[in-house]
Amino acid sequence: MPRIVGVDIPNDKSIWISLTYIHGIGKYISQQILKEARIDPVTKANKLTEDELSRITQIIDRDCVVGGQLRRQVSQNIARLRDIACYRGMRHRRGLPVRGQCTQSNARTRKGPRKTVAGKKSVKDH
Repeated sequence: MPRIVGVDIPNDKSIWISLTYIHGIGKYISQQILKEARIDPVTKANKLTEDELSRITQIIDRDCVVGGQLRRQVSQNIARLRDIACYRGMRHRRGLPVRGQCTQSNARTRKGPRKTVAGKKSVKDH
C-alpha cells in the first residue's frame, strides 16, 4: 500500500479514487492534483513510481489542508463559535441542528434517541 501524507491508500483502486481516502480530498480535488502532477487518473495505486508518489505528496502539502490538521482546524472553528455564543455556537453546544433544519419531527441524528418523559396521570372521577 502506498503511503501518502500519513494515510495508506488502497492498492487495487484507481489512483483518483485512492486519493479520496485521505480526509479532506474529494473526487474533484483528487482529479485536480493528478492533472497537475501529470498522472493518468485510471492508473492503479500500486503501479505508481516513487517519483510520481513524491509529486502527489508535494502538491498535497503545498495546496491542501488534510488529515489531522483539517480536523483540528474544524474543531477550532466550532470552539470559536461556542466561545462567542453566537446562534450557531449555541446550537453546537446544545447538540441541535446548526443549519436551520426543522427539529419538531426530525433531527434524531443530532438529538440522539428519544428521551421519554412520563405523562401526567389523569384523575379518575368517583
